[in-house]
Amino acid sequence: MTNDNTDICYLPATELLKHYRRKSLSPVEVTKAILARIEAVDKHVNAFCLVDAEAALAAARASEARWMQREPRGMVDGVPATVKDLILSEGWPTLRGSKTVARNQNWPEDAPAVARLREEGAVLLGKTTTPEYGWKGVTDSPLTGITRNPWDTSKTPGGSSGGAAAAAALGMGCLHIGTDGGGSIRMPAGFTGIFGLKAHFGRVPAFPASPMGTLSHVGPMTRTVGDTALMMNAIAMPDARDWFSLPYDGRDYRIGLEDGVEGLRIAYSPALGYAKVDPVIAEVVKRAVQVFVDMGAEVDEVDPGFEDPAWVFRTHWYFGAANLYRKLTPEQRKLMDPGFVEVAEEGLTYTSEQIAKAAEARSALGLTMNLFHESYDLLLTPTLPLPAFEAGIEFPAGKGFTRWPDWSPFSHPFNLTQQPAASAPCGFIRAGLPIGLQIVGPAHADSLVLQAARAYEAAHPFVMPKAANVTH
Repeated sequence: MTNDNTDICYLPATELLKHYRRKSLSPVEVTKAILARIEAVDKHVNAFCLVDAEAALAAARASEARWMQREPRGMVDGVPATVKDLILSEGWPTLRGSKTVARNQNWPEDAPAVARLREEGAVLLGKTTTPEYGWKGVTDSPLTGITRNPWDTSKTPGGSSGGAAAAAALGMGCLHIGTDGGGSIRMPAGFTGIFGLKAHFGRVPAFPASPMGTLSHVGPMTRTVGDTALMMNAIAMPDARDWFSLPYDGRDYRIGLEDGVEGLRIAYSPALGYAKVDPVIAEVVKRAVQVFVDMGAEVDEVDPGFEDPAWVFRTHWYFGAANLYRKLTPEQRKLMDPGFVEVAEEGLTYTSEQIAKAAEARSALGLTMNLFHESYDLLLTPTLPLPAFEAGIEFPAGKGFTRWPDWSPFSHPFNLTQQPAASAPCGFIRAGLPIGLQIVGPAHADSLVLQAARAYEAAHPFVMPKAANVTH
């Protein structure tokens, strides 16, 4: 361990807790280092829309006092954490990347995941950026501007949890709460080279409910699989405010994390039968899949057997956007991201028959995946079919895309099915941009997804960018 504050900022939560127990580091020392890190590098990536140094230091001092008495409050006492700006946090405005939300109002309540982290002693640093209402797969908004990729600041970090991903990658906090309605944890994890888990729907409670309904999940974004397991222990608790929340099963997500993948039956689908994938990404992901073979898994190259469900996802997503949009005044609508307005206005045209057909197709997709997982413990795919593209645009030109779901064919199917899915960094393209491997588990098998991700991480440790990447 060196005295370099950058090294401190990159320590995982699991290591920080060991230091706190030994009194070789204090929560105040760590929080000061991370606040200094935010001050130094966030201006290059715009990951935060709010930093509350005073509150963070007060929480760190209280945590330090508890550790000095060897009486930590909870399992993440003194660990720095952030909250995506779609998620309520007591005392902080939750503006959702939108000029339509009034800042000057009471903010009296924590969302469930925030409440659990606070109860467990986490040091909350601030709020991370999101596109307006989390509507798209990149992170820019009329309110907070453009958020950028730590590996190349001309590129997008993805979205909608792009601020959380950039913060994680650059050591600006250990534990980051993200949301995922169509890939919004996994896509930025893939583009920035961090680890992100879309927990099974209801495993991490949400309140208030997302406008996108049962597509939207809450989950952890971290630099290591171990930190995600630790974070899941804290936030995967039922909450009466979310009537979809699953009952507490007493699970410790750290148990079995090192059990490996030997003997598991794993499917590898390079394109899900319909996606067009950059050849370099396809090759890197294929090599990553071979690692699972080398570790003793039985891997078959096989597609799950469903047609491209993009229309199903769009119907659900655009209808959700329309429901939010219809509640806004004409004056508010003029302040909004034009892309969101286009999507919402399309959603307003949907008929009950269109919505019913999409619901039926969604049910059929869920059944297909349930039956598929009777034969396979896990499914591996690329996280994304393309590398990170220019920041500030919804999709790259010249590729036939019309909206962001066109370039996220691997993520949104598993929002429709609600099963757990993660993105783990598995390599880089020649330009130095990260590539993600998606690990999809059967319903409720969050622990198995983490176990497989940890096996891969142990074989190929994840690499994070340093400050030099964002200061040129």
